[in-house]
Amino acid sequence: MKAPAMSNAILFALLSLFSAGLLDVVYKRYSRKDRSRGTYVFGIGVVWFLLQTATLIISGESLVVDLPSIHYGLFAGLCLTLSNLLLLESLTHINISLGSTVYRLNTIGVVVLAFLFLGEDLGSLKLLGVGFGIVAVGLLYKPDPDSLTTKKNNHFLLFFLIAVAASLFRAGYGVITRGGILSHADPQTILLICSLCWVVGGALYARIREGRFRLTRKKAGYALASGVLVFLVVAFLMLAVKYGEASIVIPIANMSFVMAMIISVVLKYETFNFRKGAAMVVACFAIAALTLAAS
Repeated sequence: MKAPAMSNAILFALLSLFSAGLLDVVYKRYSRKDRSRGTYVFGIGVVWFLLQTATLIISGESLVVDLPSIHYGLFAGLCLTLSNLLLLESLTHINISLGSTVYRLNTIGVVVLAFLFLGEDLGSLKLLGVGFGIVAVGLLYKPDPDSLTTKKNNHFLLFFLIAVAASLFRAGYGVITRGGILSHADPQTILLICSLCWVVGGALYARIREGRFRLTRKKAGYALASGVLVFLVVAFLMLAVKYGEASIVIPIANMSFVMAMIISVVLKYETFNFRKGAAMVVACFAIAALTLAAS
């Protein structure tokens, strides 16, 4: 691997990391008030779909419409839509350092799902990575009095489990996407279908689960900003993998929870303490160990 190419890959991975961290902060800001999560996801999906379509047109790539791409795209899109809806729900009651870390540690879920359904082995490094991840979450597992009300603290465990479920669905998206690529499904088609799943899934969630669907100017603004960030997270990560080794760039991008916590502390959404700092370091060790095991 040539040095300039690897430097570009790391740069793109860092840009993906920053975009994902900023996205989590915008999610948290949106969730601080009682707003429709479904309408929000719907709007994000529309923006992402338009940007993804524009990218295809500008690049001159042809859209591959075949059964593998459609099947894997639909299942991956369902998992990704559910994961983000659940993440938004969880952030209404838990702070961003915990929610973002649990969500971005979906690599642990990938390891568990691959062991259960794909028959992959659990080596010592994978077990070490899973252990580090559990320790990191344990360090963060505490209601934050600076950002939570007494009433919300009573529901802390429930919404923590919702964040875990969001991480598992995100892991499912990763496993399904990996299976799709191995089955020669087209990655661009999968991403396009995923964005459409956000549109449909968000609208259904708003109407059926929340009983409301109203896109105000403020919600549209949040959706526009978040849709652009979702697109950038995916686009930068794809460029990073294109120019560099996946075993290096993906772990860098997955550490976006550190950026999310830094931004939230700067914006005074929550306070920083030794426990949170230690959790960030341990979580980084978890991702590093899981990556070494996969390489």
